[in-house]
Amino acid sequence: MAAVAPVVEGVAVKALKSVLHRVRQAAERSGRSGDDVRVVAVGKTKPISLIRQLYDAGHRCFGENYVQEFIDKAPLLPEDIQWHFIGHLQSNKAKSLLAAVPNLAMVEGVDNEKIANHLDRAVANIKRKPLKVLVQVNTSGETSKSGVDPSGCVELVKHVRMGCPNLEFSGLMTIGMADYSSTPENFKTLSNCKIEVCKAIGMALDQCQLSMGMSGDFEQAIELGSTSVRIGSTIFGPREYAKKQ
Repeated sequence: MAAVAPVVEGVAVKALKSVLHRVRQAAERSGRSGDDVRVVAVGKTKPISLIRQLYDAGHRCFGENYVQEFIDKAPLLPEDIQWHFIGHLQSNKAKSLLAAVPNLAMVEGVDNEKIANHLDRAVANIKRKPLKVLVQVNTSGETSKSGVDPSGCVELVKHVRMGCPNLEFSGLMTIGMADYSSTPENFKTLSNCKIEVCKAIGMALDQCQLSMGMSGDFEQAIELGSTSVRIGSTIFGPREYAKKQ
């Protein structure tokens, strides 16, 4: 196995560069610069060695979806990585995640007041700087998806802003349909939520991030206003769930 590892890792770096090129092109089509869009490389189920290869190639923003895998990986990688936790976070795991990953830059997935309160207390307890969070909105209406209903988005954002002094509301995120692709309607719904939120809390539109778009639809998401895309399999290859069993 050792003999083929460098080839696999080289492919990941090449794939990242291709994604960054596509991001730049999509941003330019929407009248923006590629620098206006953050690429979060999501390495769930992937070995530390692959993440390290991308780090060595200059990438610094990485994401994980599973708390235990995150806690296992992060301490073994450089401290200047900007880690994102993506998706639904169980409130009883907020404390352990924050304690194990001091360089956690953002939680993309605050979907109710309970998890906001748990994160707020956990940040206060370890006396770290305020944690940036994105409020997760369920734009597809699928019951299998986490996220606040669009109609409750403003209320949850107000709770984070007013009731959680150790959290920094940074924007909104959504997760795509079951096949991890979204329709333009999902993206437009999130954009509309952004307009409502910014109006309600007096926030400049350009200060409110939109995290939408994954491997299958990130170019369309950027064209519809996304400022952050979460790319996993297009960079790292197919997930390796069998190894987790």
